[in-house]
Amino acid sequence: MLWLQSSPATLHLHAIVCRRSASRYFAVARWIHAGPSTPLYESKYAERLQQKAQEQGLDLSELRTQAKEAARRKEVANVKSARLSQAHPQRLNKSPSELVRSKVSGTSSVRKDSSPVKALESIINVQRLMSTPHTAEQISALWTTYHASRTAGTGRGFICASVPIKLYNKMLAIGKQYPMFVIPVPREGSSAVSPEGQESAVAHEFYFLQWDFHAPPLPPSATGPDLFSRAPPSNATALPQTATVLFTPLQEYKLRQSFATPYLILTFYPDFAQTHGIVLLRGEITPSAATAAAIPSPGTPAARFLLSQIDAQLLAMGVQKFYLWGNESEDSSQKGDQKAEKLLRQFHEQPEEFNWADLLEHARLTS
Repeated sequence: MLWLQSSPATLHLHAIVCRRSASRYFAVARWIHAGPSTPLYESKYAERLQQKAQEQGLDLSELRTQAKEAARRKEVANVKSARLSQAHPQRLNKSPSELVRSKVSGTSSVRKDSSPVKALESIINVQRLMSTPHTAEQISALWTTYHASRTAGTGRGFICASVPIKLYNKMLAIGKQYPMFVIPVPREGSSAVSPEGQESAVAHEFYFLQWDFHAPPLPPSATGPDLFSRAPPSNATALPQTATVLFTPLQEYKLRQSFATPYLILTFYPDFAQTHGIVLLRGEITPSAATAAAIPSPGTPAARFLLSQIDAQLLAMGVQKFYLWGNESEDSSQKGDQKAEKLLRQFHEQPEEFNWADLLEHARLTS
């Protein structure tokens, strides 16, 4: 959560207004409690005041003194409460990333396990898949076919895959240890300069990568989750954590930090990890502002996105390159794994030794 912030000039003006408002509040409050004319007030309610004084065993002067003191204490308490609320503004209900994710997914539904990730049940019919026999290959094929039918049958705006549980657990462990990195995406046809000022023969756009981890989902079943069960799943039946990976252009992240808009969000769904040994991967490309604001209609032009399908695939492959070390990675050699591991460790543990040229060279050799 982030606190709402103000500039020094705004805070100075705010302090002046608070002081003036407080003094004005005291003046108005005194007028309200004192009334326009004390003699008129006492003459109108003399009988009631006398009765009240007799009930409390006081005379009118003592009763008047007590009333004024009570009014003064109430004024002080109100002013303190007003100043406290002004000095501590209300926090944002959602983090920027959660707000962006809700806009991309197009829904405000919240998972029953308190995770901000869109539940797998809202994408595919998990109960039907569990009620009839399906192999891991069949579920992967259905997952691919579903996303290929999105965006008017073009599949644009989405990428998908299925990951063996063994590889997912490995990526999960490395992602928790090194949750941030930078992935270069080539831009053919022009030369460019790296963030350190080093020239490159081919232009690259750098994307800031950030892992996020959420509570694991409930184990899937043919009858659906038990909404009335309060007992958490045991360690024997608990699924791996759900994970997301956000990609944001490095330049935009430098300017806006956590308020930067992610261009691609990868979500790993471990719902079938125990039953079928796979984790479903879904990538959502953020639509452009014009596409997000447009009302769908038959005459609406093709949707536009902040990232191309090819670039989204390259970023997803970047996660595999830098977060899978060892022989489990089928498309890279042991030497390439060692280079990726070295770059990832340097980025976090020895940033002064991190070399952008080495990153670009590794990306070129493994592309």
